[in-house]
Amino acid sequence: MKRLTALLAAALICTGTVLATSADAEAVSCRRGYFCVWTHANFDGMKIEHSGDDHWWEGNMNNQDSSWANHGVSGPGVKDHVKIYDGRELTGGVTLCLAPGQEISYNGGANDKGGSHTWASRC
Repeated sequence: MKRLTALLAAALICTGTVLATSADAEAVSCRRGYFCVWTHANFDGMKIEHSGDDHWWEGNMNNQDSSWANHGVSGPGVKDHVKIYDGRELTGGVTLCLAPGQEISYNGGANDKGGSHTWASRC
């Protein structure tokens, strides 16, 4: 009986952890259908939102990006992934590619390197 109680308690703790993770992911303020980028880690600082491509991030965001969220809409033939490029005009290579629903609170390799982005069919 003690073993069964311990297993049930462990299962409830694991379920709580999964629910907390899901709730945290939905807590990021980024409208449905948009790609959002913040100047600081953990979705803090100045934020810009894009429903389409942006080949020239403005001065306050260019090379100042530290967290990202893709809340794009998926469907057959819809470009729902977001590729972030190191330079403006989609140059310099891809620093990150976000799948639909993906949120990244910080990535050291991509931090402060974004200059433009485009919606794509896949990464």
